[in-house]
Amino acid sequence: MPSRHQSTYSTRAKLGLIVPPTNTVNEAEWVRMAPEGVTIHSHRVRLHADTASPAGQAALLSDLDEAVGLVAQTGADAVAYACTAGSMVTPAASLQDELTERTGTPCVTTSAAIVAALSALGARRISVATPYAETLNAHEAEFLAVHGFDVLSIAGLGIGAGGPSEYPRIARTPLDAVADHARNAFSPESDALLIACTDFPTLPLVARLEAELGVPVVTSNQATFWSMLRVAGIDDRFERFGRLLAEH
Repeated sequence: MPSRHQSTYSTRAKLGLIVPPTNTVNEAEWVRMAPEGVTIHSHRVRLHADTASPAGQAALLSDLDEAVGLVAQTGADAVAYACTAGSMVTPAASLQDELTERTGTPCVTTSAAIVAALSALGARRISVATPYAETLNAHEAEFLAVHGFDVLSIAGLGIGAGGPSEYPRIARTPLDAVADHARNAFSPESDALLIACTDFPTLPLVARLEAELGVPVVTSNQATFWSMLRVAGIDDRFERFGRLLAEH
């Protein structure tokens, strides 16, 4: 099959990925999900804690504008800013739409992908498990509520309460601990479980938790990857990574 990119490995699509500096999970999980002929091309930007103020948004856009421009030189079909908390702006799609307009490259953000994924699954009443501290959890619950979701339960592990220097601990959380945390955060009245944060290892747990809890499980990396595939024109279905990628 000839390569649409004239590239040996990228016979179907090139996906650009922008992550915070300490993130080591996102790339690993995307590579595990990528079908043959879809390649991942990543870059890092500094951490942006302030996405609410005009100055904070301007600084974020400036950094992302430059980063998207660099990643786009790979010939990427789309570029994702894969940071859950760092992309929680209202309306959810406004940041990715602004980046797309500014750069001319189709862009996706994790928070917009989460909203789209939960909506595609018909979920409205949700439980949320995060690695975050309470302040960030409150911000996430507010973001989800503004976008029409009833957050029945949200629980974090408290990582980050002492500042950004704690963030590398997120990726070191054992899978069994993530699974136990997700179970504890889940409310049986929920339509879906969201496990948030692109540096939180979750991929091997999705199908298992769906079978156990009886509802769809959406994760930051899974939702962003799903959105990127669809934007890039890849409509494959996957059975191993949850109902989102199997059915939508």
